[in-house]
Amino acid sequence: MLKPGDTAPDLDLPLTIDARIKLSDQTPDNFTMLVFYRGKHCPICRKQLEEIGNRLDDFTSRGINVFAISMDSPERAAVSHEEWDTHDLPLAHSLSEEQAREWGLYISQKREGSQEPEVFSEPGMFLLYPDRKLYFAVTQNAPFTRPPINDLLSGIDFITKNDYPTRGTLT
Repeated sequence: MLKPGDTAPDLDLPLTIDARIKLSDQTPDNFTMLVFYRGKHCPICRKQLEEIGNRLDDFTSRGINVFAISMDSPERAAVSHEEWDTHDLPLAHSLSEEQAREWGLYISQKREGSQEPEVFSEPGMFLLYPDRKLYFAVTQNAPFTRPPINDLLSGIDFITKNDYPTRGTLT
């Protein structure tokens, strides 16, 4: 289990824009934020990523690099890239089940008759310091409720203004 203060696993994943994200190459001023989403089939994920994409400047102006990540295939991720209004939010895909488990994400299997892939991760959100140490983590076993963006941004402002320490390290 990934605990606050631990070094997060490195990721090297393709993006829908014919580029890659390599987590260990990130050099944000403050944080890298990873938003793991269920995939193309999830309307709640779409809403969340569209809101984050619409507010991307609010994150980047705070020194935060933001990436959305799924276990979707390149083809499914391309559909999300084309059909969802995520602006310039980078969408990474092809996360393996093993990688999802390294991050402590819950794993689900397809419901009969659904548009879901055979196996996919449930939502998670992580804030990492530039050295990949985990500051903040939220994982969910169901798609409902996501951290409100305004609350997240005001929390980040508080953290950076007050040098607020990582909490939950005794887990």
